[in-house]
Amino acid sequence: MTNTATNPSYDQLPIIDLAAADRGPRERALLHEQLHGAAHDVGFFQLVGHGVTRAETDALLDAMHAFFRLPEADRLALDNVNSPHFRGYTRTGDERTGGARDWRDQLDIGAERPARVPVPGEPAYWWLQGPNQWPAALPELRTAALAWIDRLGAVARRLLHELLTAIGAPADFYDPVFGEHAHPHLKLVRYPGSAGDGTDQGVGAHKDYGFLTLLLQDRIGGLQVQRADGLFHEVPPIEGAFVVNLGELLEVATDGYLVATNHRVVSPPGATERFSVPFFYNPRLDARVAPLPFPHASIAPGVTDDPGNPLFADYGLNELKGKLRAHPLVAQRHHTELLSPA
Repeated sequence: MTNTATNPSYDQLPIIDLAAADRGPRERALLHEQLHGAAHDVGFFQLVGHGVTRAETDALLDAMHAFFRLPEADRLALDNVNSPHFRGYTRTGDERTGGARDWRDQLDIGAERPARVPVPGEPAYWWLQGPNQWPAALPELRTAALAWIDRLGAVARRLLHELLTAIGAPADFYDPVFGEHAHPHLKLVRYPGSAGDGTDQGVGAHKDYGFLTLLLQDRIGGLQVQRADGLFHEVPPIEGAFVVNLGELLEVATDGYLVATNHRVVSPPGATERFSVPFFYNPRLDARVAPLPFPHASIAPGVTDDPGNPLFADYGLNELKGKLRAHPLVAQRHHTELLSPA
């Protein structure tokens, strides 16, 4: 395996061509070497050769831009404060990362399922299952968003298989925790420019909860990834590429051999808008992630020890802890019994 951390380039993340998996044994072996290095040393890479077409991307982007052009009253009709399932529209400044305000607004979307209210004795994470909120004036958004969830779910599944193969693990080891009851998550995000008060946190430094995140970003930039030198480095956009990062569950599953990496977004200057579409490939809410059997397990360094962000093998607990922190208004309205005493 090439150790990319020995002489890293911070000008760009590693670029992985997923289509190389179909170009014969030698190309696939090289893909696995590159994927192994990127996932072990960086936890982030740019993905090309994924097969998602420009037409598919445009359908989603057109619907997203139309949503953010709706009158504010139409967007606020979907306010996520009205959803105990953390679905819907979050107005600018209402989300928190690291306790600080994120200067962005967004629409949170998941698998379209009926609400599940946990009964006494059931885990509280079942609150995370529930219906989406859709704008009545824009029916095409529902079609485009749910199609994107299905399309990127297929890409992420293939990528996870190649990644597990790359580190010597069974490709299908985690298939049972996904399937028809998986818990994918899609965000449509707008960064409206700088806050005007000297703060520049578009979204603060954080890690993602699940297995894999596939991010479609525009040309504005602002995404930054913490690299081996401890500093945050820009991720220059590549046309047609997804920025991929590993989530906390893969770090837990491999005892830290694969890394979930801190990343953040710096607000664009002035009134410049930035748009991004992160897709989170997550398992079932009730999935408990078993340790991955792979040849490098004996040299795994252990998961990140951060008392402020404990990592759980139970996916539902991992996501619920993050949602309660990130959306305090929803938590205070619907889930006060789940909040820690001040």
